[in-house]
Amino acid sequence: MKYLIGTRGSQLSVAQTNWVVSELKSENPDSDYEIKTITTKGDTDARPLFTINQKGIFEKEIDKAVAEKQVDFAVHSLKDVPSILPDDLILGCVPSREPYNDIFISKNGDTLETIPEGSTIGTSSLRRVVQVSRKRPDLTVKNIRGNVETRIKKVQDGTFDGIVLAQAGINRLGVNVKHTSLSTIDFPPSPGQGALGIVCRKNDQITISMLKKIEDQNTRLAVESERALSEFVDSGCRFPVGAFAQVNGENLDLTVVAYSIDGKQALIVNKSGPKSNSYQIGKEAADELQRKGVNDLAKDWRAKLDEWNKT
Repeated sequence: MKYLIGTRGSQLSVAQTNWVVSELKSENPDSDYEIKTITTKGDTDARPLFTINQKGIFEKEIDKAVAEKQVDFAVHSLKDVPSILPDDLILGCVPSREPYNDIFISKNGDTLETIPEGSTIGTSSLRRVVQVSRKRPDLTVKNIRGNVETRIKKVQDGTFDGIVLAQAGINRLGVNVKHTSLSTIDFPPSPGQGALGIVCRKNDQITISMLKKIEDQNTRLAVESERALSEFVDSGCRFPVGAFAQVNGENLDLTVVAYSIDGKQALIVNKSGPKSNSYQIGKEAADELQRKGVNDLAKDWRAKLDEWNKT
């Protein structure tokens, strides 16, 4: 049987999809897979991500192709997939996760701790802007767009002194570049970071059964908890929230950190429980954030973003 797969045309998206194809072929040797690249709004809009209504900007067009049967399923970076999908689609598979931490890359091999005062650091993530500023308020953080290779080149040519990226992207691309890992204590990642999400039609049981052969149950439970949080707290590109869940035996531990736009305040929530209650753990974390006043952190975020983006 032949399957048509939708994905973005970036090198990282294609590399991720090729990895999925390799995993599927090992489990389904009699099936064939063809990749169809699809352009999304996020690929054509060059504005900083956190100034755009970002929900679905990297997946909406691709999932539309799935719903309309132009492709059989879609491979996404899970952090780009909205926590609530259209009624006719389903998150059919969550394969094993890459490391979810961030990394720091600099031109001269400096770490984030040792890079000189006044250095310019690039990121497209509001969460990372806030986290870098909290760790090193003496640095200048500016917006950067482009694929992983483009961002690394901007460090090598001196446009930026350093950049912050996801470890998972470097791993999946096989990029050999000197970097230092950033602690998840100081840099908790975006919900779903490091994981892939495979979206298919809810009524396509044949495809769902085929995809389930590469499902990683513990990854599914961890990201379900993180994504449940996202349903109740706006943890996308506009509002800085970091979250990561870990399965330890039969238990699941979720850590969430929400920041004010200026980075001066942070709310920390830790929740644990049976891993079978992953969604409920995420909801309880969101409820606690609400009680602690997370909505107050978002006050005047637009004005503060505009001010930062002018630098």
